[in-house]
Amino acid sequence: MEIIQTSIPDVLIIKPTIYKDDRGYFFESFHQDHLRKAGVSMDFVQDNESRSEKNVLRGLHFQTPPHAQGKLVRVIKGAVIDVAVDIRKKSPWYGQCVSLQLSEENKHLLWIPPGFAHGFLTLENDTIFSYKCTAYYNKASEGGLRWNDPELAIDWSITDPVLSEKDNNLPLFNDFSSPF
Repeated sequence: MEIIQTSIPDVLIIKPTIYKDDRGYFFESFHQDHLRKAGVSMDFVQDNESRSEKNVLRGLHFQTPPHAQGKLVRVIKGAVIDVAVDIRKKSPWYGQCVSLQLSEENKHLLWIPPGFAHGFLTLENDTIFSYKCTAYYNKASEGGLRWNDPELAIDWSITDPVLSEKDNNLPLFNDFSSPF
């Protein structure tokens, strides 16, 4: 397993070691000791999974303290553009984002610590997205930012994704007061 810092050092790409043979493949999608050695000492309490058709955009979401969530995300089937936006007020990367492609082909995972808004755009039909969370979901702690915020300037490579009504009406970054 290889763990790589991104342009925001707290967001990590995890590249598992994949063992392939004529029967298929095997890899460890989670190894607590490896993550702890990389500085991720969180305990996971909830796993979530979603299935979406192509061009569905989910996000940018976060949970406010005391229910803030760290997420270890991956794609089981299909592919996504995955985005994490730093919303920690005292961070030197405040308002900056990390964006990368996660897919069933590359099998990469992304560690997104608490204090980040997170979203993804599906690139294929029948995409299955899975993530481990460090805190339980709490409806009263939901927060989010608009996916197409000009201040964030995220390159989703699409102008008209399929969105929920809630995601389409999230606040802009400049109208947002971070709880982190």
